[in-house]
Amino acid sequence: MKKYFALILVFSFIFSGCATLFKGNKSGVDFTSDPTGAKVYVNGEDRGTTPVKLKLESNKSYQIEFKKDGFATKSYHISSSVGIGWIVLDCLGSFVPLIVDAATGNWMELDQDYINAALEKK
Repeated sequence: MKKYFALILVFSFIFSGCATLFKGNKSGVDFTSDPTGAKVYVNGEDRGTTPVKLKLESNKSYQIEFKKDGFATKSYHISSSVGIGWIVLDCLGSFVPLIVDAATGNWMELDQDYINAALEKK
């Protein structure tokens, strides 16, 4: 049984990309505000109240808005780009991990993992 487990483990590393194995297609982003209690809108959708941590797909861009009564709306943009570290790790193995991560988009990373909005009174 141990022999099969080791074989399965080796094949999973050979036929999966590094980003697919270790990161997946989502990244956690922490949203905070001063003062706390602002609503966080991601691409126009209410996703919670600060402080909040959200899992966002790494291969997309997002328009973020912080809204709180009596305060001006604060907007941010989160974009994604290829994480060069994942490409390097994929190239250390065979070409299969490189193809897997490219096809799944899992080597994409968000340019921010933390946003703190300093809200100004109206």
